[in-house]
Amino acid sequence: MSITATTTNGHPPELDAEATARKKAKAETIARYVAMFLMPLIMVVMMVGGYLAAMHAPTPHNMPIAVAGAPASATGFAKALEAADPEAVDVRITVDADSARQAVLDRTVTASVVLEGSNATLYTAGSAGASQASAVTALLAPQIMGQDLKMSAEDLAPLPENDKSGLGAMFLTTALVMAGYLPFSLTLSNSPELLRFRRALPLLAGWSTLIASLVWVVTGPLLGVVTPENAWAMVGVSWLGVFSIGAVQLLLTRLLGPLAILVAMFMLMVLGVPASNMGLSVYTMPGIYTFFHSFLPTPALGEALRSVLYFEGAGTWGYLAVLVIGAVIALLLVLAYDARKRRLKPNAPDPAIGVPSLHGGKRPKTRFWRYAALLFFPLGMVIMMVSFMLGAMAEPTPREMPVAISAPTVSTTAQTVDSLHESMPGLFDLRTVDSEAEARTMVAERTVSGAMVMPAAPGEPALLLTNEAAGSSAHQLITQIFGQVAAGNGMELVSQDVAPLSSGDSAGTVSMYMAMGWIMSGFMIIVVGASAAPASRPLRKLLPIVAGWSVFMSALLWWIAGPIIGGFSGHFWAMFGTGIVAIFTVAMFATVFERLMGMLSILPVVAILMFLGIPASGAALSIYMQPEIFSVLHEILPMPAAVEAVRSILYFGSDIVGAQLVTFGIWGAVSLAVVLVIDKFKPVRTTTEVLGPLDPEPFITSAPEDEKVLATL
Repeated sequence: MSITATTTNGHPPELDAEATARKKAKAETIARYVAMFLMPLIMVVMMVGGYLAAMHAPTPHNMPIAVAGAPASATGFAKALEAADPEAVDVRITVDADSARQAVLDRTVTASVVLEGSNATLYTAGSAGASQASAVTALLAPQIMGQDLKMSAEDLAPLPENDKSGLGAMFLTTALVMAGYLPFSLTLSNSPELLRFRRALPLLAGWSTLIASLVWVVTGPLLGVVTPENAWAMVGVSWLGVFSIGAVQLLLTRLLGPLAILVAMFMLMVLGVPASNMGLSVYTMPGIYTFFHSFLPTPALGEALRSVLYFEGAGTWGYLAVLVIGAVIALLLVLAYDARKRRLKPNAPDPAIGVPSLHGGKRPKTRFWRYAALLFFPLGMVIMMVSFMLGAMAEPTPREMPVAISAPTVSTTAQTVDSLHESMPGLFDLRTVDSEAEARTMVAERTVSGAMVMPAAPGEPALLLTNEAAGSSAHQLITQIFGQVAAGNGMELVSQDVAPLSSGDSAGTVSMYMAMGWIMSGFMIIVVGASAAPASRPLRKLLPIVAGWSVFMSALLWWIAGPIIGGFSGHFWAMFGTGIVAIFTVAMFATVFERLMGMLSILPVVAILMFLGIPASGAALSIYMQPEIFSVLHEILPMPAAVEAVRSILYFGSDIVGAQLVTFGIWGAVSLAVVLVIDKFKPVRTTTEVLGPLDPEPFITSAPEDEKVLATL
């Protein structure tokens, strides 16, 4: 006679244990797939939606303006300025001209107007932001001339020759912010033992030193954007910026675990970049960004770098104080959190290892290789950001930009072209055309960036044709230079824009951020999915997942950029279909590198698609104003294809979408073929490596020295 043990429900214990295990495994699988979709969804929506909401249609908003002059005239001008658009300006009457000029140099105002009789001098500071100087000039010039004042303009702080675009501080800031928040986010998932306070603090100090020195080498001796006299100040500000942001990120990892990276991206990138005043003026965005500008670390770091690079350090200390205070508060809170955790859970285990290996294989057996991979990843991102992006756009000088020239006779046209070639050698590729109609067609079809039609008879105006929708940077450059050419020849010039930007896309940023949304959606689903849900990696599972994701994200991005934000209206089917193809193509391309390199695949994928792709797209800066290699890449890479497809759909009747779809098709087909070859020779990993105890020492240990520091502070 035998006795069989049963549970309360009448089943043997081993069957209940098996059912519990199956239920747990099913729940874990669901959670992994949810994370696979949720993480990239949040990141893409935050970045694209946040940037478009802030920067798709910049409009002056409470721009601080100083006015100086005789009391009656200054007061009258100020009242007229406020009456014209009360929400656009914040007018401040100053005691004298010197105070007005100094306010511009101190960056407490965006511009000053000094009135002297019937004359008005407009003072700006190009180094405080080229877009800000342009925006405030466009705002004030009509008001000055509308009051019958003779206007003159002076730039009190022009951008230096070594950084004519003013992008040095902007790209430096972005790279340093990445260096601040990326390392600890990765470390938490791969090697959490390094986040113990007594280890994290010296590591953060050393990392900050490495990054500050590295960016100086790249931006100074290699690119020449930072001059030797600014070297030590730039290195010091860079060190403090990385250290301060890293300290805050250390606190966030304590409080939020793996979700800390989402909070960091939201604070530092989604809110911080628009509020930084680096690209577009913060006074041309919704008013909330001027509030963020006062305390977020990204604006503080950016403005501090701007101070030391362009203003001889003036005004630096206020911004440095934000970084110092943030770092001190963050570190004190980390100490307090650790002390409380030790009291409540004295033997708390290490956080779970979410990413055992960054390279996609088995976890390295030695800490050296594991830590080397941790160092290599953020270091590579920082180097690429500074070298690729800044190297491409630091000197925006036209190089053989195509411009059509038409004159009444063939001989006159040839003479005009020869004369322009002599006065502007190498800047423009001047092409002779027979008529205004031909010139207009070439501009509309984007064969040339602009066209100048010479007057048929003396005294008649010349005609300048541009195409803003094809690229606002080329439109602005051609308008400025050929306006000077006409003035130098004593000709009146009439400008016509054959394809102006819409009111919802007045900065021309919709095409860039829509394309970025498609690109990010494609590679994020692969990189995140491989770590979060490795069971999805076999191609028979991955293809339907990516196809469904592409449909969903293409529709969602259209809805965000169009109906919600108002960047454009209509064009659903063209945008929807093109977005599906673009997202799917990029996902296949990312799969090639993910199969070979695991999470480290982000480095080559981001390098090709973003750090090379954005300059080559011509979305931010015309490809004819960058090194020649980017004109070649413009015809090849997916990012330029995505930007040109969006532009074509929104402004040119989808005239070249077919060609861009061919580009995507080639990239997608070749990538899929390569994946098939890789899978034939290399087995696809479908499980996460199970790890045993990594370190007998608890994550938050009893540390008397930490207690002493906390007590002292």
